[in-house]
Amino acid sequence: MNQVASALGAAYALAGAGALAGLVTPARWRSTTAGAATAAVGAAGVAAGLAAVSGTGWQARLPDLLPLAGVSLSVDALAGWFLLLIGAVAAVVGIYTVGYTGRGGHGPASRTALAVLPVFVAAMLLVPAAANVSTFLLAWELMAVTSLLLVLAEHRHSPAVRTAGLWYAAMTQAGFVAVLLGLVWLAAASGGESFAVIRAAAPGLSPAVSGGVFLLCLIGFASKAGAVPLHPWLPRAHAEAPSHVSALMSAAMVKLGVYGIVRVGFDLFGGGSRWWWLLLAAIGAVSALYGILQAVVATDLKRLLAFSTSENIGLILLGLAAAGLWADAGQPGVAGVALAAALLHAVNHAGFKTLLFCGAGSVLHATGTRDLDALGGLSRRMPATTVLFTVGALGAAALPPGNGFISEWLLLQALLHQAPAAGTVLTIAAPAAVAVVALTAGVGVAAYVKALGTGFLARPRSTAAARAVESPPSMLAGMGLAAAACAGLAVAPTVAAPALDRIAAELNTGAAPLSGSGMDVRLAGITSTIAPLWIAVGVVGLAVGFAAAGRAFGRARRRAVAWDCGDGPLTPRMEYTATSFAEPLQRVFDDVLAPEQDVDVTHPAESAYLVRAVQYRRRLPDRIEARLYRPLITAVDTVGRAARALASGSVHRYLAYMLTALVAVLVAGVIR
Repeated sequence: MNQVASALGAAYALAGAGALAGLVTPARWRSTTAGAATAAVGAAGVAAGLAAVSGTGWQARLPDLLPLAGVSLSVDALAGWFLLLIGAVAAVVGIYTVGYTGRGGHGPASRTALAVLPVFVAAMLLVPAAANVSTFLLAWELMAVTSLLLVLAEHRHSPAVRTAGLWYAAMTQAGFVAVLLGLVWLAAASGGESFAVIRAAAPGLSPAVSGGVFLLCLIGFASKAGAVPLHPWLPRAHAEAPSHVSALMSAAMVKLGVYGIVRVGFDLFGGGSRWWWLLLAAIGAVSALYGILQAVVATDLKRLLAFSTSENIGLILLGLAAAGLWADAGQPGVAGVALAAALLHAVNHAGFKTLLFCGAGSVLHATGTRDLDALGGLSRRMPATTVLFTVGALGAAALPPGNGFISEWLLLQALLHQAPAAGTVLTIAAPAAVAVVALTAGVGVAAYVKALGTGFLARPRSTAAARAVESPPSMLAGMGLAAAACAGLAVAPTVAAPALDRIAAELNTGAAPLSGSGMDVRLAGITSTIAPLWIAVGVVGLAVGFAAAGRAFGRARRRAVAWDCGDGPLTPRMEYTATSFAEPLQRVFDDVLAPEQDVDVTHPAESAYLVRAVQYRRRLPDRIEARLYRPLITAVDTVGRAARALASGSVHRYLAYMLTALVAVLVAGVIR
């Protein structure tokens, strides 16, 4: 039997068994069985993905499983890449879930939440395997509904969870409507809903149809990916969902928005017009810049990681846009490198963001807070979590030997090596994109230095941080697997070269973008080489050398108490907090962030010249949400309130409405 079919069949069977186990297993075993089932589903997804990227394709049609259209499945190298990504994240999260949810109870350890978890993973695995419009939309909606249930797992504990659920439900359904309209329009224009039929008919479609379809699909897929300005659900849902769910959503689910763009733009349409990719580049640049600026000023650890996801999605979209633009300009070699950079960064982001959200979950599990201003001192109380979080932070900051460094380097190489004859627009766009990548990298370093420095180092600034204990072994095991994957991708990215070559060849964007051994990476069509393994060895060697030298010279010096100006020993109140650390950067970007500050001075009744209390308040609201979505919500609310007058309860009035609508439809039909 086909390896892909066997692995996917096992994944769906295990998901069903895991859901049943989550519902019927006693509380003391519920977390273990559901976590093990989720990890097994992920492992099956990894097996299917590995087989697919190795060249084993698979197709199947189940006409009786879904009315009218049936279920059509097909797995190629592109689908296999995302199956591998989703499966790896799910395997890690499944192991982590065993310790994080503990014994059964409410919230993330409830029967519903643990039963839905493996189903959510199975739904994500079904999206890349869909081969027609009906199957794709069914899988997409199943993924949305199951993820919403998981986001709402702790709705009894916090009103913020309910608010996050409302935002997520509204925006994910709006995105689904956009994807639905785009794909149905595409199927109608192509004369069939099968992706094979659409692929064959796409070259004959008019520019208006293809452009309209791509725009609708871009809106829906960018919304799911959390790209700015369609991102307001993401910092809410990722912050308020249970941490293992946040890891699944941020590391795996948002990548399916990227998959949708690649599938429609590169595969079904075969490239498309230049303005498609310029628009995608603009969205990517804005997402990268705005996301990292919001991350660097955030004091909520999970909110920081959520906005970092928007930033990394922006970089991935920049890579896809560069691939489309260079392919359109007749530079297949550079286009292949850009596509490889985007897809490799998707996997790298999945690795370090899984690790970071699991690390944030460990902090929350141990302290009960996500507020960086109230943390500190965790490096002594939670040394293993600190080391693992540091590995993820290195990847997210794109610093060697982190795994995010190599994919961002590939993206820069693709942007820097365009041909001089590419045209004026691309000549201007490429340096601007390079500046965006450089700025996001610099600010990203500051964001993760803040997270590590104020959250894990120095002295604890709260009782909860001072009493923190290390996470259970299963949580550390899951994080350790993610850290190992990050390390492997950092020092030997060429293990992904054959899969990336196969995907680039399938999408006709230039074959063989990467080559080389485990020691170096060579780029086809570009005279650039890098040796990530030697870079990692050099960085680690220097760090160890400086540490050893400092310890050796430190023993030779006489220790004495430093002069403290008579103030006494330092206290946690004297330390930098996350807020104070980010304040200089906030001042630099005041015009973008638009912070809100207020000072209330209370005077005693006896005299206005005396001060009883001074209260300082500072907020950094999401400016795009405030300027774009709040007025829209207000307008919809106003229209809704005004529309109440139409629902008077009169049957005669309702019949009149129906007659008016029928007449309008008939008139429209006659005019047409």
